[in-house]
Parts: sequence; C-alpha cells; structure tokens
Amino acid sequence: MNVTRKGASNYLTTDLVSHTRKVCSLYKRLLRNIDFSEDDFYEARFQKLQLRAEFDKHKDIKDARVAKALLEKGEKHFEENGHPYYVSGIEIHPYSKDGIAYGRCEESPDYVMDYYHPLDKARYPYYFAKREEMKKEYLNLWKKKMG
Repeated sequence: MNVTRKGASNYLTTDLVSHTRKVCSLYKRLLRNIDFSEDDFYEARFQKLQLRAEFDKHKDIKDARVAKALLEKGEKHFEENGHPYYVSGIEIHPYSKDGIAYGRCEESPDYVMDYYHPLDKARYPYYFAKREEMKKEYLNLWKKKMG
C-alpha cells in the first residue's frame, strides 16, 4: 500500500513492509556481514551455509508471534555481533579514499590541453576557440581583482 500521492518524491514513499521482506532483508544483511568479517572464502561459505540452514529450520513457523520474536532476535544478534563498518552504515564506495578504484583514473590538469598538437586542436576548432576566449576572460578577471 503506497501512502504517497502521485508525483511525490521517492523519499516520501512509505510502504508497509511485510514480515517476509523483513526476513529477506535480515538474511541479506547477515550474508553481507559475513563477507565483511570473514577473509577466508571457504570459512565464509561455510558460515553462509550454516546461516541458510538456520533460516530454513524456521521457515515453516505459522505463529506470527513466534516468527516476530525470531526476527527481533535475529536483528538484535546482527546489531550486537555485526562488523562495525557494516552495522554503522559506512559504505566504502569504489572511488572514495579507501575504495578499490581510488586513484585509478587520474584526471589530467587543465593546462595539459595547452600542449595539444595543432592538428589535434584543429579537430575541435569551436571548443579550443571557446577555451582560449575563457582563458582570456579569466586572466582579465584575475588582473582586475589582483591587479
């Protein structure tokens, strides 16, 4: 059931989350937590299999109170025993300082384009004409300000 009106922003969307979705979300978070905390692939795989067996053991429970209590117990276990980076919500994005792609693609400084060969500049005449015009404007502005 969507409680927002049509055309409202996504951050205003408030859907009712079913118990099944909460359990799936907990399962995925616990799997990712194992990835965060375990370095050895085979040990991580074994822990994931144990986790799956634990969830499968309780999948046929029909009593909503018992299922809700198990879900709360799992959430509490995740909060207490989760990896500190993962539980706190710190995500390491690929291009951030500690990410795997940090510094992979260095951006060239602007002055490198001044050293382009004239034949290369001839391929993009409008761009380089506009660039020269902007450089002159910038120099005039700098002279006026610092002058």
